[in-house]
Amino acid sequence: MIGRIVEVADDRRHLFLSRGFLVVQDTEGERKELGQVPLDDIAAVIANAHGLSYTNNLLVALAERCAPFVLCAANHNAVGMVMTIEGNYQQAKRFDAQIAAGQPLIKRLWAEIVKSKLQQQAAALEATGAPFIPLSALVRKVRSGDPDNFEAQGARRYWGLLFGDEFRRDQQAGGINAMLNYGYTVLRAATARAVVAAGLHPTIGLHHSNEGNAMRLVDDLMEPFRPMMDLKAWQLFKQGEGQVTPESKRALVRTLYDDMQTSAGATPVMVCAQKLAISLAQIFMGEKDKLDLPLPGLPLSLAASLHVD
Repeated sequence: MIGRIVEVADDRRHLFLSRGFLVVQDTEGERKELGQVPLDDIAAVIANAHGLSYTNNLLVALAERCAPFVLCAANHNAVGMVMTIEGNYQQAKRFDAQIAAGQPLIKRLWAEIVKSKLQQQAAALEATGAPFIPLSALVRKVRSGDPDNFEAQGARRYWGLLFGDEFRRDQQAGGINAMLNYGYTVLRAATARAVVAAGLHPTIGLHHSNEGNAMRLVDDLMEPFRPMMDLKAWQLFKQGEGQVTPESKRALVRTLYDDMQTSAGATPVMVCAQKLAISLAQIFMGEKDKLDLPLPGLPLSLAASLHVD
């Protein structure tokens, strides 16, 4: 299912539940209603402003629909999520299978994800006219578990090729970095929903192992889709958009609805993330052998909109 990403970015707003709708109300003056969205249409809510208030009934209703409520810091990074603890009718069985998965399987799955990410990074570079062979050449070198850490080696080459030698990925910086933060927050929310809906535990990861990270599996599975946000940030920057603005945020959110090529044909990025999470659950349950990853290449509408000088 493709749902809507709802962001609340203005201060002095109150969110509450009314007759199946999320309602946004001004907290000053006449406390006017500013808008409403059907709960069943929502994929995630991004709380990206100070001075917000919301009711417990609303958070419960969103959790019941597997729609995460994401809390953002000033740098547009997600610092917390309110999520359901009952996402799938087979959840207990899938948790057990996820915990029981052996290291050889976990390492093989992580290698598949790393290869897919490198392929998508190479496609992003090719679309911008940058050298892409340094990334695509790494794909065939990735071994089970990626013991040589080609994922990190690829990232070091990739950022300089995409944004220039002077660029440094810094989550606390503004400009392109802030746009990337926001894009990843949106992508992380959509992936978190997919993981929970598939009956998997978001903390039990394949590779990410930070003990303070409750979203380790989410961060694993979103890796192949990060280059989609990178490329959109590059495009916005080339068009003169150097900061996080309402326009740039809308453009980054729309990336989730762009079609990617898959074995089943053109499929929106958000649905690709859902298919990936479901395929992982099926592998843990012994019902499938390979992850359902997108084919190498860009979202079709994004590729069509790129103009490289």
